[in-house]
Amino acid sequence: MSNLSGYIYLLLAIIMGITSNGFLKSTNGFTIIVPTVFCILSIIACIFCLSKAMNIIPVGFAYATYGGLTITAVSLFAVFKYNQTPNVYGITGIILIIIGVILLNTLGKST
Repeated sequence: MSNLSGYIYLLLAIIMGITSNGFLKSTNGFTIIVPTVFCILSIIACIFCLSKAMNIIPVGFAYATYGGLTITAVSLFAVFKYNQTPNVYGITGIILIIIGVILLNTLGKST
């Protein structure tokens, strides 16, 4: 498999992670069945895609990119869906996460 397929799996994992985590609050502590099943199935798909990505691209790159972009996107999701605006420290942290992912993927080296 090529590196491109690894990044496609990684993109799918990020989308599934955002989907699962973004709608987790609507499960009401796993007491509402439909969103609970939706979250469980999407996190299973997320982990499957992430494991496929890690078979192709380095684990550090894959997990750091997955984690950073998922955290950033879920934070933005919370702003739009739940009106939860982060303070200046939260915004600074998100910016630093994005910078870290960019640095890792552009300048980081793996042997």
